[in-house]
Amino acid sequence: MELGHLLLGVDGGGTKCRMRLTDQNFEMLGEAIIHSPANLQIRNGDAAHAAIMDLIALVYAQAGLDVSMTKQTHACFGMAGARLQSARDSFVKRGFPFANVKVVDDIDIARAGAHKGEDGAVLIIGTGSAGLGRIAGKRLQIGGWGFLVGDSMAGAALGRELLRRSLLAHEGLIEGSALTDHIMNKFDNLPENLMTWSFENPDAIAEARELAQQEKYAPQTGHVDEVKYISVGSIHARPGDYGKFVPVIFDYFEQDDPMAKQLIEFELAAIDQYVSWFLDREIKSIAVVGGLGQRLLPMLQKIYPGVLVPPMADPLQGALILAHQSKTVSG
Repeated sequence: MELGHLLLGVDGGGTKCRMRLTDQNFEMLGEAIIHSPANLQIRNGDAAHAAIMDLIALVYAQAGLDVSMTKQTHACFGMAGARLQSARDSFVKRGFPFANVKVVDDIDIARAGAHKGEDGAVLIIGTGSAGLGRIAGKRLQIGGWGFLVGDSMAGAALGRELLRRSLLAHEGLIEGSALTDHIMNKFDNLPENLMTWSFENPDAIAEARELAQQEKYAPQTGHVDEVKYISVGSIHARPGDYGKFVPVIFDYFEQDDPMAKQLIEFELAAIDQYVSWFLDREIKSIAVVGGLGQRLLPMLQKIYPGVLVPPMADPLQGALILAHQSKTVSG
């Protein structure tokens, strides 16, 4: 069977990496996932490169194709941590066996999939957050500057706000609720325990030790037990650690908890800034993706009828669309 040129899309995130291979008509040939970090900022992109190279073998085998077919494949990688042009350029230079490779930010493939390549915007509202729109060929990006200085719509920011308000309520500085009591109970009603969790986060320390063991000990000795002797120092809670508190906000919101209501209003106000920004620029179709965004979508559609919409396709399909467009440009 003559396949002609193939298309390949990659969706590389902070905890997993997915790859999909199709023919030039977007008919599925193979798809695989590796639960390994693929953010370009992790280990200078080494983790992402390793994940993609492993996936190539898996996907082409699944499709029943020899890996030599990569030479007939046009690829697009949508990668977390690819906001900076320097990161994208550096990753392309690693060399991949494809006819051509386009590396973009993961929000680019989310936007392309959400609108099937047509104009419109996307709001990523998950552990992190950002917005990207396209209108009349113009690319409009906003946010996505990370947990420490940005990501105002993010689940991480919302979870952190819950913890902050729980501390304030515990000390009598603001009025608390059953939700803030619940949070403080998790820390034995001791503010110092919450502070320690934030500065010496046990999950973050465990992950750092695991990575240190993999990189420093396993290649030489293979002795997993040696990991307990690795000193990783003080490691703060990560965005995902804060984001894990978001589901309980919704649990208490459904019980009409006053603090949960305030926190949902806090989140909606952050989203409104982004929606207004796109509306001011004549973008009137905004898709919402990400776990927190999907949870809020029914509410958001009532606030912005006909404006905020679910995505038409997933980010991997967006990567394939961009790969196809890149093939068209490159000939």
